[in-house]
Amino acid sequence: MAEDAAEKAEKKTKKTRLEATDVEPRAEEGKLPTPHEVRTARKAGLVAWCASLGLDAEGKVDDLRTRLLERIEAEAKKEEPKRAKEEAPEEVPRKAAKPGAKAEEPPKKVHEPRLKPKLDSRTRALLALRAEKSAQRPAFRRQEWFRYKKFDEEWRKPQGGQSKLRRHFGYRWNLPSVGYRGPREVRGLHPSGFQEVLVHNPRQVEAVDPARQAVRVARGVGTRKRELIEKACDERKIRILNRVVLE
Repeated sequence: MAEDAAEKAEKKTKKTRLEATDVEPRAEEGKLPTPHEVRTARKAGLVAWCASLGLDAEGKVDDLRTRLLERIEAEAKKEEPKRAKEEAPEEVPRKAAKPGAKAEEPPKKVHEPRLKPKLDSRTRALLALRAEKSAQRPAFRRQEWFRYKKFDEEWRKPQGGQSKLRRHFGYRWNLPSVGYRGPREVRGLHPSGFQEVLVHNPRQVEAVDPARQAVRVARGVGTRKRELIEKACDERKIRILNRVVLE
């Protein structure tokens, strides 16, 4: 008996809590509810809102919710232009243009092609041949580069007495040899065809030939001296291979 009385008292407390939490929001005339309130409200609250907004208050709960949500969406669409006008930034008044004057256009950036060397037909053909051989050249890796993590892929000459790679066994990859080199006449030239000249100060720029040589600024040169070197190269129309672009 005591257990039954305790269960009844617990049920009463739960019921009172639910009633306290399920209090319907009051419907004020002319005030739209939020979509969340419409979805969580019961039929009595939905009927009161429909009556206050002049909508049909008959039907099921789903019908009442659909009518209220459609009304809320329609009101939101009407208020969108007003909000857009309020949030739009104020336009700065422009100066009136003189009659007959053309509208000013922003200056267009003129593309300046890179300087190229003066090469004869033979040198150009040899540069093309060197590029073709470089594309066909395999990657030479040191012996057992795949076995140990401490080994890099950088080439090392095999010197072991029993080394199969040193003895040119057929199932091993090829070793660097003279046949993989490029033409002697264009060896050491920049891909553009220029001969690179390392420069540390603006005075060294005076000895550079703009037709055959290009400047590479040393990495230890500071920003101030680099600007002087670049200015001297621009005056003499000398190409800089490692120009720094400061934005």
